[in-house]
Amino acid sequence: MSSPSSSNLPLKAIPGDYGLPFFGAIKDRLDYFYHEGRDEFFRTRMQKYQSTVFRSNMVPGPFMARNPKVVVLLDAISFPILFDTSKVEKKDVFVATYMPSINFTGGYRVCAYLDPSEPKHAIFKGLFLSTLATRHNKFIPLYRSSLSQLFIELEDEFSSKGKVYFNDYCNKMSFSFLANLFCDRNPSSTILATDKVTKFFDSWLLFQLAPLMTLGLPKILNFLEDIVLHTFPLPSLLLKYDYKKFYEVFNEYAKSILDEAESLGIKRDEACHNLVFLVCFNSYGGMKTTLPALIKWVGLAGEELQRRLAEEIRTVVRSEGGVTMAALEKMSLTKSVAWEALRIEPPVAFQYGHAKEDLVIHNHDAAFEIKKGEMIFGYQPFATKDPRIFERPEEFVGDRFVGEEGEKLLKYVYWSNGREIDDPTVGNKQCPAKNLVVLLSRVMLVEFFLRYDTFTIEAGTLPIGSTATFTSMSKATSS
Repeated sequence: MSSPSSSNLPLKAIPGDYGLPFFGAIKDRLDYFYHEGRDEFFRTRMQKYQSTVFRSNMVPGPFMARNPKVVVLLDAISFPILFDTSKVEKKDVFVATYMPSINFTGGYRVCAYLDPSEPKHAIFKGLFLSTLATRHNKFIPLYRSSLSQLFIELEDEFSSKGKVYFNDYCNKMSFSFLANLFCDRNPSSTILATDKVTKFFDSWLLFQLAPLMTLGLPKILNFLEDIVLHTFPLPSLLLKYDYKKFYEVFNEYAKSILDEAESLGIKRDEACHNLVFLVCFNSYGGMKTTLPALIKWVGLAGEELQRRLAEEIRTVVRSEGGVTMAALEKMSLTKSVAWEALRIEPPVAFQYGHAKEDLVIHNHDAAFEIKKGEMIFGYQPFATKDPRIFERPEEFVGDRFVGEEGEKLLKYVYWSNGREIDDPTVGNKQCPAKNLVVLLSRVMLVEFFLRYDTFTIEAGTLPIGSTATFTSMSKATSS
């Protein structure tokens, strides 16, 4: 669908306000976490102001963030201003209006927190893109091997208990895949191959992202949770000892990446902390939300979609003689399902940026002025469910992106901090592993439906992400 030209739209003042200093931000935080909930927080204000662009405070507020005031964007037309790094600055806004302590990352501001205007950004982003490019031949065979072990473990527990919780096994598989992908040799004899690894990095993620989450505790404990999680940072010192042990493994086993970093003028220590962040925050954190969401939505979609996927996947694999990149490209429904899961439940819900200059942005109905220095905030789950772009936006439509007309909608899929039709470069903030994430989602579906005809799940939620528990798994009746 097309949107009206911004020159034809009326210029309006941005509705909304921030309330009283300090107290307004506290009120909005309590509404966001406890009184309304995340989606309802945005929905009620969008309806109140009759606008997808408005002013509000954004969590966590005092005392975590110096300034919680933001301009909220909730539609697919205004949202992409956050990708234009010529107009918005992305310095220190990777997760929210606050930045976690650099003590979680060895005392360095890692690449995710750098604006592309900072010289080190291009060096690190180029290193990451080069690292992925040199390993592209390993993606499919290494991932298929990891998935084979995953399905063995899932089947064993399902056979004994009649149900199996997917997330824990998926997390273990994801980290194993990533460790083997980025290390020069198999780290199976190291701490990276123990059960401790996912437990530690889950805690490491929690400590950095706690100000953005609620644990779903009984209401009587809301005040205590708000003080502990949202008011003051959790101390990195509690994780420092174990972090150092994991860091040392990467320092020893990922020498080729670190050697390349040194050749680019990066200190080896700084490069290694950036690598740990890339693997354990960006990549592992992404997989632990993306893959369970994919299984959840395909499970909830039901038997008809599952049988269509199985038929497409088996037909193409049979005709192509295996699971290859060429075979994957011919699976149009499988590709669409992967994109649809990323549309309906993007792994990163928030995008931030400071206006570098006075800007005029627009949504479907009006244009709005934003002043230099103001924080712009986009809530992606609303932008990618824009009802004026997507039909049945709240529904998981597996074949939404099939065919020429369907693929035209990909420019409104924003999960990677960029449009799905764009690619990551050293000059933007789009996820360097954007194409790899889509590939892994597709291969997950392929490997699953080579083994099973249909399945059912129980879906749940986590402080960040979804859960999927298999309640039935019907083995494939044809290959």
